[in-house]
Amino acid sequence: MFKKLNIKGLIAATFTPMSSNFSINLNVIESYANYLKKNGVKGVFVCGTTGEGGLLDIHERKLVLEEWIKHKSEDFKIISHVGSPSYKSSQELAIHSQSLEVDAVATMGPSFFPPSDVESLIEFCKPIALGAKNIPFYYYHIPSVSHVKVDMKSFLEKASQSIPNLVGIKFTHNDFMEFQQCVNFKNGHYEIFNGYDEALLGGLSLGAIGAVGSTYNYMSSYYYEIINYFESGNIKEARKTQQFSVKVVEILNKYGGGVRAGKAIMEIIGIDCGPSRAPLKKITSTERNKLIEELKLINFFWDQDCKKLTQILNE
Repeated sequence: MFKKLNIKGLIAATFTPMSSNFSINLNVIESYANYLKKNGVKGVFVCGTTGEGGLLDIHERKLVLEEWIKHKSEDFKIISHVGSPSYKSSQELAIHSQSLEVDAVATMGPSFFPPSDVESLIEFCKPIALGAKNIPFYYYHIPSVSHVKVDMKSFLEKASQSIPNLVGIKFTHNDFMEFQQCVNFKNGHYEIFNGYDEALLGGLSLGAIGAVGSTYNYMSSYYYEIINYFESGNIKEARKTQQFSVKVVEILNKYGGGVRAGKAIMEIIGIDCGPSRAPLKKITSTERNKLIEELKLINFFWDQDCKKLTQILNE
């Protein structure tokens, strides 16, 4: 029987560092990993949506993972996202991931001919999961990207019969009834990661203990405040901090979303992850400055040892 990772806290959905010519830049990952560890992040979700996994070729994805695995430790987990429209490509990535001894693999459903029923989704996931049959497998539920809208409770009920290493779901969807059904399925047998940063408090209230998200890369201290307030019963302050997260996400969305604008923030804090690949446009200097100004207006501060935003602006 496979054990779920039981990660309590935050897992960063990492950006894939790139050079100005859009080639991957592996040299950034060491300082990136050290920064995340310093800020209390419990692990990374590599080459997912935030990591532009679907815009990288197989060789690049292998190279990125090979660099991240160097920073694996007992308290810093490496989860490899291997999803792609081709289960054969995903299976190859899963086999490679297992050979590196990652802590777990995950896949979203295929956006090309997305399955509309549980059985079809299981048939897609099964060979991928079995490619890494010796380690835990998580399904990545993100219908806004994959367009796979299969019911996740039904998936858990049926997939366990043919995917023995299935241990949970990265649940990035706003259906909290379905989320709660999954959390409570078989008395909490599966690990359900909260996937929307701006709704972390909702996930915690329904039983989640771990979360995977992009903004945990550069503002983990805010989310740990939410977790601490929630655990101490101070729901008023937890809501207040969560609302601040919502304001940040609203600003990110004005500048192209969590990947495009998020990479700009990473550059500001000194972890230069470069531009994003097409079809995402490179953020302009004008947009970057406006982004900073808007974050300044809501009194956004960087994590721990980083400078205040106002200080950065005055440099």
